[in-house]
Amino acid sequence: MRKKIIVIGAVGGGATTASQLRKLDDKSEIILLERTSYLSYGACGMPYYLGDVIKEREDLFAYTPEKLQAKKNIDVRMQHEAVEIDREKKSIRIKDLLNNEEYQESYDALIIATGASPFIPDISGLDRIPSFPLRTVEDMDNLKNYLETKKPSAGAIIGGGFIGVEMAENLTHLGIDTCIVERSNHVLSVIDEETALKVQQHLKEKGVKVYLQNGLHKIISETEIQLDDGESIETDFLLLSVGIKPNNKLAIQADLTVGESGGIKVNEFMQTDDPSIYAVGDAVESFDLIDGSPKQVPLAWPAHRQSYIIAKHVTGRPVPFKGMLGSAIAKVFDLTIASTGLGEKELSKRKTKYMTATHEGKSHAGYYPDSKDVYVRVHFCPDSGKIFGGNVVGGEGVDKQLDVLSTAITGGLTVVQLQEIETCYAPPFSSPKGLLNMIGYKAEKMMGS
Repeated sequence: MRKKIIVIGAVGGGATTASQLRKLDDKSEIILLERTSYLSYGACGMPYYLGDVIKEREDLFAYTPEKLQAKKNIDVRMQHEAVEIDREKKSIRIKDLLNNEEYQESYDALIIATGASPFIPDISGLDRIPSFPLRTVEDMDNLKNYLETKKPSAGAIIGGGFIGVEMAENLTHLGIDTCIVERSNHVLSVIDEETALKVQQHLKEKGVKVYLQNGLHKIISETEIQLDDGESIETDFLLLSVGIKPNNKLAIQADLTVGESGGIKVNEFMQTDDPSIYAVGDAVESFDLIDGSPKQVPLAWPAHRQSYIIAKHVTGRPVPFKGMLGSAIAKVFDLTIASTGLGEKELSKRKTKYMTATHEGKSHAGYYPDSKDVYVRVHFCPDSGKIFGGNVVGGEGVDKQLDVLSTAITGGLTVVQLQEIETCYAPPFSSPKGLLNMIGYKAEKMMGS
C-alpha cells in the first residue's frame, strides 16, 4: 500500500532517513521538511573549513534539494517549518517561511529529526563581545566571515569538549592566540582523566592556554572576560561550545515522552509513544548498549544507524536497534584521542564494579621509522571479563585500536578474549602482539586467571 511519509528535519538523520526509505520503498510519497535553506551538510567538517583545511565550502554539502528531489523522488520543501502535530488526525501544521503561509499535511508515518541547538550560557553582557556558537551552517558562515574580515589575534573557547579541542587546533593554525575555558577538571570530560591529561599537555605544548574548573563569569568589556575564579582574560571573540540541548518542542507539544536528557524517548524500533511517529538523531534519547540505561548521543553513527532502523520498520521489515556505545574520535594537533562505551566517571556514577587494564606501546614496530606512542585504557568486569569501554590516545593508529575495541564489545567478547584477536602484522603497521592483545594478557593476570 502506498504510504505518505513526512520527515521533519533535513540535516544528517532526516535526510538519511528519507533516502533510506526511498531505497526500500519506491512507491510511497516522501515529504522532507527543512526550516532552514541548508540540506544534508557535514557539520563535523565545520572546524576544518574554519581552519582552512577544507578549502571549499561546497564540499561540506552532500546534496542540493534539487539533486535529492530528482535522484530520489523525494518532495523536498526547504524553509518549511513543522509547527504543530495533531496525533488524533495524523496531520501536521506547516509554515511556509518564504510566503508566510500555513497549511496542513496528513501522514501515515512521521519522523521527527529536529536535531539539537547549542546551549548559550546565561551571561550578562554576552552581546558586548563577538560570540559564536558552532552548530548550523549560519553559525559557521558568521564565524568564517568574522575571522576573515576582523582578523582577530586572540580567541577564547568556552567548553573543552570534542568541538572545543578541534577548534583550538584550527584557530591556532590561523595564527590566533587561543585558550580553552572548561568547568571540569580536565578537557574532554567524557574521557578518562588519565587519557585526557595527555591531550591537555599536548594542547599546552602547542600554545593553547587551558583554564580548568572554571567558567565564564561575566563580560568586562568588548575585549575582556572574567572567569569564575576572578581571573581576567583578554580576547577578541568567544566560541561557545558548552553543549547542546535536543530540539524537543514539537514532541512536547504532541505529548510525546521526553527523557531526562531532553531527548525524545523511543523504543528499539525508534518509535515514540505514538507508533506512527518515529524520532532520529540528536533529538533522541535512546539506550546504552552496555547496560540498557537511557543515553543521548549526538553523533553521526547513531543517527545513520537509526535512520536504517526506521526505514526497515516503516517498510515492514523490522530490525531492532541494539543501543549505542557513543564511539567518538578527535584529532588534536599531532595526537588522536578516541573513546567508546562507559568511562570511569559513568561507571563510578552507576556504582559498577570494574577494573582497568592499561598499556602503552608503539603504533608499529619500534625499529621501523616514525612509530608513535599509543596509550590504551580498557575497563572491564573483574568477575565476568565483560568489556565496559575504553579510551585510546596517540600519534598514529588510534582509530584502528578503538574500532577493534568497539567491535569486540559489540560482539560480546570478554577482555581476556582480546588476546585471541588475530590482527595483521608487518613492521610498518603494527607489532606481532597488538596493543589490545596486550590488554587481554594484562587483564587475565589482574583477574587472577
